[in-house]
Amino acid sequence: MAAWHLFRLLRPKQWVKNFFVFAPILFAGDFAKQTSLLSAILAFVYFCLAASCVYVLNDLTDIEADKTHPLKSKTRPIASGHVSIRSAVVALSVGFACLLTGLFVIPMAMLPIGGYIAINVVYSLFARKIPVLDIFTIAFGFVLRVVAGALAITQPLSAWMFVTTLCLALYLAAMKRRHELKTLGAKSRSSLESYTVAVVERFAEISATAALVCYAIFVVTVKVMLVYTIPIVAFGLFRYWFIAEKLKSAESPTEAMLRDWQLVASVILWVGVCGGVLLFAGH
Repeated sequence: MAAWHLFRLLRPKQWVKNFFVFAPILFAGDFAKQTSLLSAILAFVYFCLAASCVYVLNDLTDIEADKTHPLKSKTRPIASGHVSIRSAVVALSVGFACLLTGLFVIPMAMLPIGGYIAINVVYSLFARKIPVLDIFTIAFGFVLRVVAGALAITQPLSAWMFVTTLCLALYLAAMKRRHELKTLGAKSRSSLESYTVAVVERFAEISATAALVCYAIFVVTVKVMLVYTIPIVAFGLFRYWFIAEKLKSAESPTEAMLRDWQLVASVILWVGVCGGVLLFAGH
């Protein structure tokens, strides 16, 4: 049981976000190359490790606040008392020690991974308390995942992919804040006191629209053979909002989406179509 709570401390459900690392290899059509695929997988593994270290660090610094939180006091292993501070510190030390090996395995990809850790430290210290900046800080974490994926396979990152990822990440971050406001209220997080549901919904609408438009332009101008994936992307954006709207619990939409078969199927379909079309086009 103790091992299970220690594993929960790493927040494995959040590792799904790290699949952004594979976007560059997918669009570069290099996934059939063993060396490139291995490099992308290693980047994914090290990003999962970095993310888990950040989560443990956040839980250690937020113990007192989490103990008074209506949800986190029950779900966070340290705040709920299921994992001791000493065990968490040991896990964090081992995690950072393992991360250092990445400097010898995928040295270039470790630059954005290090940047991800740095930006999350900034987020924990003060950025999360500043409205708008908190959303952009979260969003840049997703962008750095894509940058890590590109550097891992030594492929230049497309400007359109950068902008599309940023807009999509802003959409996800805004929807996260919207959900927190609607289910937990403005008192659950200091930055939320300056937001209203209407404001963050406007942020989400702008970001989702920009993400869809930028993706469409990217496809039409760079990867025209993927034009038929645009409806799949649009469906995914719509479905994600639908899930967030219907979700009544304090669980994050990101975790809830993993149980929605339509959204999961649309992601699998999008990856399959992109992979198949680009692989065929490469031959």
